[in-house]
Amino acid sequence: MPDFRSPRPPRRDRRLLVWAFLLVLLVFGGLLLRHFLIVPSPPPPAEPQRQLRTITLYFAAPDGSGLVAEAREIDDCLVEEDCLKATVQALLDGPVGNLAPVFPAQATLRGVMVAGSELQVDFGQALIDAHPGGSWGEILTVQALTDTVAVNFPHLRQVRILVEGAAVETLKGHVDLRQPITPDFTLVLTAPAGAPPTTPTGRPK
Repeated sequence: MPDFRSPRPPRRDRRLLVWAFLLVLLVFGGLLLRHFLIVPSPPPPAEPQRQLRTITLYFAAPDGSGLVAEAREIDDCLVEEDCLKATVQALLDGPVGNLAPVFPAQATLRGVMVAGSELQVDFGQALIDAHPGGSWGEILTVQALTDTVAVNFPHLRQVRILVEGAAVETLKGHVDLRQPITPDFTLVLTAPAGAPPTTPTGRPK
């Protein structure tokens, strides 16, 4: 009688089938393990929003006839001294529009110090060495600094200019710096709203 049973596969083929089955199990098992065990990386923290402070700076009019206000944004600061340094440094950096700078490009800021209602601003020697001089030019430099400080920090009513940490009598022989300077908004061609009345410095004849 003929035997209709299916012939048994060779032992070698059976081993290959077993190994293939085990390989499939390992692959799927690894995928499942990775899915459940690997924790997705958290997204990078968002950068803190930059806080800005709007300040008013005074530069010379293009024709040199007086001072003109220019708005500028700087990084906000929690310490007043840092805000003062940033404000004075912005003045030294010069205007971004068509106004004229009031400080020589070589001028450097060494530091600031608050003493009651007075601000002492210490510059490097280049402020004197590189200043073009002239009585009107000196007045614009000194008053641009003082008006800038007063309009942004109203509690500071006087500015004393130091050079290399020491008091100076003048920049180029015209403006007396032996005493602290008070703001003079009469030199501003368009006075800012709420600017306090001051005693005019006076334009040289």
